Amino acid sequence: MDNYLRKLIAEGENQRLDFKYCVSDSRKIARTLSAFANSDGGRLLIGVRDNGSIAGIKSDEEIYMVDTAAHLFCRPEITFSTKQHIIGGKTVLEVEVNKGTKRPYQVKDENGKWVSYFRHHDQNLAANKVLLQVWRKEEKKLGVLVKFGKAENLLMDYLAKNRSITLSKFRKIARISSYRSESILANLILFKVLKMEASEKGFSYELNPAENINLET
Repeated sequence: MDNYLRKLIAEGENQRLDFKYCVSDSRKIARTLSAFANSDGGRLLIGVRDNGSIAGIKSDEEIYMVDTAAHLFCRPEITFSTKQHIIGGKTVLEVEVNKGTKRPYQVKDENGKWVSYFRHHDQNLAANKVLLQVWRKEEKKLGVLVKFGKAENLLMDYLAKNRSITLSKFRKIARISSYRSESILANLILFKVLKMEASEKGFSYELNPAENINLET
């Protein structure tokens, strides 16, 4: 088991792996649980520092905090499994979360506001309205029909000349409402025509070079 844990830690924090030195706030853990459930699933190692060194935990207390995060601060509630690893006389708690089937999973913040998170490389970022629409459309499993009108053509023309576009820029050049612009971007992401780039600074949208899809015009 030591080898399994050491190999996992050696990967470093990534899209499906997060380290936590300790659990001092269930809300912070809830963000990671939400991000994993909304994205590709993942593992949280509690008792491991950011640099990969092992600090160890008091497992009973940590399990209680994770359980509180999943059931009190997340909606829908997030299911998870835990394993305890002993390495060098120290206990590390592994929390595994699968990709959810009821996205979006939200977290209650300090002000009582519900926010959804997603995993982007080794970060948990708050989802925007476009991504929320993508998840809802995916979970409903309804067919999405994309017809290219004026707004869609303006978007494609802009991206033919520029690498990326923001929601506000698209709304401005197409002169359409926020909701309609969000819906168009979400549909094109679902069709893999566009891909979303995210950072703490914000979101932008680019053509997806990996796909060549014929859409109705």
